[in-house]
Order: sequence, then structure tokens, then C-alpha cells
Amino acid sequence: MPLTDAPGKAKALYEARRTRTPIAPFTDTDPSLGMADGYAVQQELVRLLLADGDRVIGYKVGLTSVAMQKMIGVDSPDYGPVLASTVYADGATVSLGDFIAPRVEAEIVFTLGTRLRGPGVTVDQARAAISGARAGMEIVDSRIADWRIKLADTVADLASNGAMATAERELPIDDLDPRLIGMVMTRNGELLDTAAGAAALGDPVAVVAWLANTLGEHGVALEPGHMVMTGALHAAVPLSAGDVFTAEFDRLGTVTIRVADQHRT
Repeated sequence: MPLTDAPGKAKALYEARRTRTPIAPFTDTDPSLGMADGYAVQQELVRLLLADGDRVIGYKVGLTSVAMQKMIGVDSPDYGPVLASTVYADGATVSLGDFIAPRVEAEIVFTLGTRLRGPGVTVDQARAAISGARAGMEIVDSRIADWRIKLADTVADLASNGAMATAERELPIDDLDPRLIGMVMTRNGELLDTAAGAAALGDPVAVVAWLANTLGEHGVALEPGHMVMTGALHAAVPLSAGDVFTAEFDRLGTVTIRVADQHRT
């Protein structure tokens, strides 16, 4: 295993999440840390969170756009688990106090209908395993101070996952091309950005295939009911108290979150 002191770094991230106090990037003291080191820390962090009674209900995939990969200096996506405690319903109020430096992204979210395990999963096989698609948003957050992240830092930090919100309505993708699903993102009724599904690795279904193959290298499968967040379709936007964000997707409908100061109960 890479020399990362994975348990110690995981504990630092665990405490940062608990206290909402950011920590310095691990790569400040060890610039040689890479993706494998990040996943070693992530694995230890997930163990700590599951020991608290949380559970993994799916995965988020990040760095699915060429622009983001260039910014971080990589040529492939990364992933992290989605925890049950971090899931919001459409229309929910999210609290700034539950995060450190949250930003929001609109994403297409798939649900798995059948088990999918790599390696060797094709895009067609991934499509056949998907039971439906939903409108979604991810709240990305960084336990690393000031978002000064390099690849190992964000991977260790659950790929900077904070929370997610999804629409209740789910649509089968049998006659749907997710690459062509258009999206309009607004804040307080004002246009922020537009995009299409193809912004996520060229095809959101290809994101699922990539994830299944990558997890398969570690003996992990995507299970029925798992949700997969397929990556941001636009630049992440900071949250402020009083904001109302709505992402409207062609065919899939809308998902909305409201932002408040206080902690949720």
C-alpha cells in the first residue's frame, strides 16, 4: 500500500467533517501523494463513517469533464461513495451550517436495476443495467481549506462529496439518449448555466461503465438500487443563505433546493 498513513489522514478528515473545520491539504506536506494514496485514505474514512451507522447507497463520479481533468491535472474521473445521511428530497432546505464551503452542481442521476460488476463492462451493458434516470443536484464540499485541492486531496475526501438531492420522478432510459438531455440551471429564477448530458464523459452511461470497471478492480460491484451521480454538467456555484436553485432537465423534469443558515434537524 502507498505510504500515506491512511488511518491518520482519514481520522483528520473525519474530524473535519464532524466539526466543520477544514484542514490543510495533505499534498502540502507530501506533494508526491497520488490517486492510489487518496483512495487508501478514502477507504479508511468510509470505515469510520459506516461505523457511526451510515451506509453507502451509491456513488458519485467526479472529474468527468475535460476542463475539470485539466484543472486537477489528470486524464480520468474519480469516485466516492454517496452516504444515506447526505441525501435530500426535491424541494428540501439545505443548511449552510452543515457544510464548510458548499457549491452546487446539476447532474443526471441513474439508478441501477441489476447488479453490474467489472472489469469488462461495456456502455451497452451499463445501459441495460440502469433502471431509470432522475434530475439531480450534488452539493460538493471540501474539508480541505479554501478548496486548495490536488488529486490525492479530493479523492481522500470522498471526491469532495457533500450531499445530493434528486427528483422523485424516475424515467426509464429505454428510448432516451442521456447525451442529449438538456439542462437549465437557475438561481432565484435567474439563469446560471445551460448544458447537456454529453458534458459528462461524452455520455452519462459511459460514466456508469467506467465506475463499474473501476470498482471491479477492487472487487466491488454496483448493486440493484445503487444511485450513480454521473458528474457535473456545468461549473459549480457557491451557496448563499436565501438562494433557491432549480435544475430543469429535458424529459426528466426539475429538482430544487433551498438554502438556509441553520442546521437541519
